[in-house]
Amino acid sequence: MRKPHQLMSLSLSLLGLGVILGQSNFGVFAQSVSRDRSTPYYIDGAPPPGVAPLPVQPLPARQTEYRVGALQPDFTGSLWVGSWRGLARIDPNTGRILARVALPDYAIAALAQDKVGRIWVGTYQGLQRVDPRTNEITAQNYVIPSKRVLSLLIDKRGYLWVGGDRGLALISPDEGLLMTTLQKLRGVSANALSLDPEGQLWVGTLDGLVRVDTASAFPIADVTNLPGTTVQALALDTRGSLWVGTPSSLIELDPLTGNTIRVVPEFNQRNITALAVDKLGSLWIGTDNGVFRYDPYRARLVGQVSGLPAARVLSLSPDTGNKLWVATSEGLAWVKVDTGVATAHRGFSRQ
Repeated sequence: MRKPHQLMSLSLSLLGLGVILGQSNFGVFAQSVSRDRSTPYYIDGAPPPGVAPLPVQPLPARQTEYRVGALQPDFTGSLWVGSWRGLARIDPNTGRILARVALPDYAIAALAQDKVGRIWVGTYQGLQRVDPRTNEITAQNYVIPSKRVLSLLIDKRGYLWVGGDRGLALISPDEGLLMTTLQKLRGVSANALSLDPEGQLWVGTLDGLVRVDTASAFPIADVTNLPGTTVQALALDTRGSLWVGTPSSLIELDPLTGNTIRVVPEFNQRNITALAVDKLGSLWIGTDNGVFRYDPYRARLVGQVSGLPAARVLSLSPDTGNKLWVATSEGLAWVKVDTGVATAHRGFSRQ
């Protein structure tokens, strides 16, 4: 009987074989054939011609190591923090750092937890999988359309969607297989991902929104002409509305029809960079000038967070250790929801 690490080696070897058999100038675009007939099979597609990736925007040297790009609570109650200093797991109740994981690239942009608790890490150099029991990397170097990962999401079936600056990829987390890619994506760059009430995938791009059928990996609708055009953040609220953040607006959308319900006037000309909904239904809004709390039920702004390490917000994690955790360009902070006052985490912030 093979040991687990031998099985992983075999899986990665098979993935490598798939690369050799299916590669083109842009890489592999079709999944390997599965023995499980219930696993969907996807037809490959060529990438759009002449599409250039987003330009890399490096931070000034003095800021780089304090940037926190992604947050992910896990099933055990811990909080994973992806920063430009690496990946760490903390106790959100006390802020104590429980573990640090050495990664080949520290520019972490996205995190996700799969159905069995493994942590997926998207960086500017690709994708890694971390076993939270050992804090070790158990798989990496997946063949995806672009190494610059911008967003990650686990769908209702447990498959991993990977958004990058050249489209989408779908990966089977257990088998470590690339199942398909969607590179003919309107707006090209998959900046943000969210599921709707029907379990379909909404993708925020450079040119609006695209709705993707998760069963076929085929685009089924798109929404353009949004104020601000580029979608940078998405969140589904407790009422079933999809909230959309652009560089100049906050929009409430009906995800089943694609119709705009309203454009929130309080956020006209505000750059929306992160969105999250808490268990009470409040919408937390991260911008390049702080964090705000909005009540979707009463359609009004109800608060603003003060005392953040930096004004530019990159990720939000509400209801984590009875706090709101905020990732910024200059570090990590936690917020007491009753006061709205932030305290910088000394292990991740310049303060």
